This record gives sequence, structure tokens and C-alpha cells, in this order.
Amino acid sequence: MLTLDGSTLEGGGQIVRSAVALSAITGEPVKIVNIRAGREKPGLRYQHCAAIEAVAGTCSAQVEGCEVGRNMVVFIPGSIRRKEITVDIGTAGSIPLVLHAWLPVILECGGVITLKGGTEVRFSPTIDYFEHVYAPVLRSHGAVIRTEILNRGYYPRGGGMVRVSVEPSRIVPLDLAAEKCAGDSGICSCSSNLPDHVAFRQAASANSVISNAKMSELPVYYDQRKGFGTGSSVTLWIGYKGACALGKPGLPAEKVGESAARSLIEEVQSEGLVDQYLSDQFLIYLARYGGRYSSSRYTHHARTMVWLLEQFGLVVAVREGPPVEFLNENGS
Repeated sequence: MLTLDGSTLEGGGQIVRSAVALSAITGEPVKIVNIRAGREKPGLRYQHCAAIEAVAGTCSAQVEGCEVGRNMVVFIPGSIRRKEITVDIGTAGSIPLVLHAWLPVILECGGVITLKGGTEVRFSPTIDYFEHVYAPVLRSHGAVIRTEILNRGYYPRGGGMVRVSVEPSRIVPLDLAAEKCAGDSGICSCSSNLPDHVAFRQAASANSVISNAKMSELPVYYDQRKGFGTGSSVTLWIGYKGACALGKPGLPAEKVGESAARSLIEEVQSEGLVDQYLSDQFLIYLARYGGRYSSSRYTHHARTMVWLLEQFGLVVAVREGPPVEFLNENGS
């Protein structure tokens, strides 16, 4: 059994989510200790337990210690099979981050998951980022993924519901230099208990900032629907680079749009093909299927992921630039 120190490098939930996914994929049992040891609230939180539950549900894993607050978990995987599962995070915990654990495990055999929790959550990509930046990379390399946003759930109440269906897929080596996501765009969302003009003001502010940077305005779509809690979000993307910003009480809608736009401009004007967040999120696919991509920086999360892959015998080469190039010429 492989033992991992969950306080290594970034030392957060990324190690838990990715370790159980890699355990299921490789068949290597894993024991994770010192989980989130340096955090204000150490140990597992609801979102991490949901990620473990989602992966365990795909491979009938034996799990010990999957409880909120625990600092150690044992995960013994079984065989991966196509299943339809439902996981309720129980809080506004991030649905997209749970998907990051589940999706790489289920790609080759397919499956369906319905997740309840937060679609727009602090320190996490939005569900729109997942659908319009993350998933298109996989779709352009062979994945068949369908995402249904049944209900949005804003922090801190959550209550969102997302259903993701995956057909058995054969993924080819990642070659992002030869591909480009179509339809550079954006989505402004807000809960139905807010005035319609909130989303419009977010979009207008975002496009004003983008225009002042001498970039073309982005077509922006609006999504306002009934849900739990009060909140709003802006997600913008150009190719394989995206940016998100969340509204909160007392923060003008214009500031939300401006924040997302400035983050996107910084990414687009930086070297590399993917944004700094996608660079670490896709290392598990690079390790499995081969290929290459580049980003503007070698983030702490990416360094953590490279270390974690090595523990499972999967190697990704890193050429520090700028830009930083991640590559695996062989696949697994």
C-alpha cells in the first residue's frame, strides 16, 4: 500500500482528490496521512469526502476514514465499472472539484453522476469554467461528455445540482497546439432573487475592461434561474484560457465583471496555451495519455501534482520557461 503525506507541497484537498483517482486508475491501494495539516480547519471537509465517495462508487472501493475532520484515509480500489451514482456534498462544497476526481476515472468505461452542492464556490472554478474551458479540451481529444446544470448553487447555501454523463471514450494524446476551442465567450449568472440588471451590469463591465485592453468584445450569455441562496458569477474564456469571479453582498456587479476580465486579460497576454489553473488540472490526463501543453508559470499546485504522479509511477517532464512546457511522449 502506498502511503502519502497529505501535507506535502500545496498540502490541500488536491492531494486527496487526485490520489484516490490515481488509486482507482492504477489499482494501487493508498493511505493518505496528515490531510490538510496546515489548514485552518485541518482534515477532510465535506467536499473531499464527496470526491472520495464519487471515486469509490465507480470502483467499489473499500474506504476507511472518510469522515469530516479525519486526517487519515485508506482507499483500496476494486474494478472500475460503468455506474450511475448520486453524491450529495451536503454543503456548498464545489461540484467542479468533485468532478475533477471522478472524471479521469470514468472516461474509458463511461458513467453518470448527479452531484448536489455548489456550482459557484470560492477558491474553485465555476461550473461554467468546467463546461466551457475544462471539458472542451477532453472533447477535442476523444471524450464524449454531456453536462446538465439542473440548478445553480451559490456559496454559502449551495443547493446546486449538476448531472454529467460520459460515454466510453478513447482519449488521444493531448495536442493543444493543434487544437483550439471554438466560441470565445462568457456567461454571467445570477440567482432569480436578484434583479435582471445584475448580470447585464457584470457583462457590460467585463466587456468595457476587455475593450480598453484593445481586445475584441466577447459575446456574453445570461443565466438567471431559481435556486438556493443569493449569488452571481462571471466566467469568461478565450481558447484554453478562462477566468472566473463571484459576486457577494455589498460588492457592485461592475466590480465582479471587472475582476473576471482583468484575470482573463492577464492570462491571454501571458505565454503558454492554457491558463495557470488548467495547467495542473490536466496533468493527470497528460500522464495517462501522453502529449504536451504549455502555460505561463509552474504553479505550486502543478508542482504538487507532478510529485503525486511520480508516487504512482507516472512521470511528466517539465521544461521551465517561460513558457513552462509539460510533456509526456509515451503515455501510460
